[in-house]
Amino acid sequence: MNPARPSTQSPSRRGETVVPARRPGVGSLVLLASIVVSFLAASSAPTPLYAAYARMWDFSPITTTVVFGVYAIAVLLALLVLGRLSDHVGRRPVLLAALAVQTAAMVVLTTADGVGALLAGRVLQGVSTGGALGALGAAMVDVDRGRGTVANAAAPGIGTGTGALLSGLLVQYAPAPTHLVYLLLVGVFLLQGVAVALMPETVSRRPGARAAVVPEFTVPAGLRGPVLAAAPILFAVWALAGFYGSLGPALARQLSGSSSVVLGALGFFLLAVVGSLATVVLGRMAPRTVMLVGIAMLVVAGTGTLVAVDQSSTVGFFSSTAVAGVGFGAGFQGGMRTVVPLVAEHERAGVLSAVYVVCYLGMSLPAVIAGVLVVHGGGLAVATRDYSWFVVALAVMTLVALLRLKAPAAAGCQDTPG
Repeated sequence: MNPARPSTQSPSRRGETVVPARRPGVGSLVLLASIVVSFLAASSAPTPLYAAYARMWDFSPITTTVVFGVYAIAVLLALLVLGRLSDHVGRRPVLLAALAVQTAAMVVLTTADGVGALLAGRVLQGVSTGGALGALGAAMVDVDRGRGTVANAAAPGIGTGTGALLSGLLVQYAPAPTHLVYLLLVGVFLLQGVAVALMPETVSRRPGARAAVVPEFTVPAGLRGPVLAAAPILFAVWALAGFYGSLGPALARQLSGSSSVVLGALGFFLLAVVGSLATVVLGRMAPRTVMLVGIAMLVVAGTGTLVAVDQSSTVGFFSSTAVAGVGFGAGFQGGMRTVVPLVAEHERAGVLSAVYVVCYLGMSLPAVIAGVLVVHGGGLAVATRDYSWFVVALAVMTLVALLRLKAPAAAGCQDTPG
């Protein structure tokens, strides 16, 4: 999230601590990427379990989407408040604290006996994930700028997708379905905590930690055009993620007529993993071209989903999901790269805060509205059709805004976000 500040061996200034001479290597990069994967896997692990929770505690799709939306809002708030903290106190303290909170979240979810505990566990997950993502992204670039950028792009989707699929497999074929996946993740987080404690620090500490936890929302006048052009597609792709993470499993089971938990998790897996691969493959294309690819794929995917729901086609649904994954990866990367390279360094945190507000509101609010539509608006199929038209409309809005946008001059930085 934040550009790397390469450390030096120059004497420390007052209030700073010099980074130790022992430099982090490829092993540190692998560790950091594995933490991104495990955190995002933990975030999607409850997805295949929502049907089991609904049966156990007798709640509706509205509650399912609220549980999902609460997580997204918690991530957003933690990103805004804690996203810059590691620049001042170091990467390792932030990561160790995040791993501790994530472990506590797994314990809460393992012992959950009702919706209240489920919500509490999801909030803890969101705070931990949001607090760690900035430090993880920056630390990977600290270690190796090129490989770190690739890891930043690929690891989140891989973690999200594999977490949902692995959880589905455990729920389907292993004992204690509402406990085992969380207990396995506790073991992973404990091992990662030991490894982080032994990992060399990647940045020097510097004063200003208190100021860093004050969220910044700043969009300079010259950047309002690019931000407004990118906002609809960023909202749309994260709305897709919200739908697949909350109601997608139920739709897959309804279309297939199967009760398979693995089949229900497959949609979220496809969306996330294909999105990550698209991000890597399209990384060298011009941002405008990438965004146009994202727009086209979202329109195709939305249309395909409409047909699949109308025909009750399982194959059509999963095919559309794979196309939507390309749209997700391209749309997110294109939207970010349309904005971020144009931002002056001293304005970057504020602009990114505003952008992530758009993303995580997209992830949470439409999903909750879809849950209401399932219960009060005609059922899951009708809600899916409305959702698909909504995503297509946002993609078209992005196309119109992009065609009207004049390319502004970059603000002295051509780095793309991780």
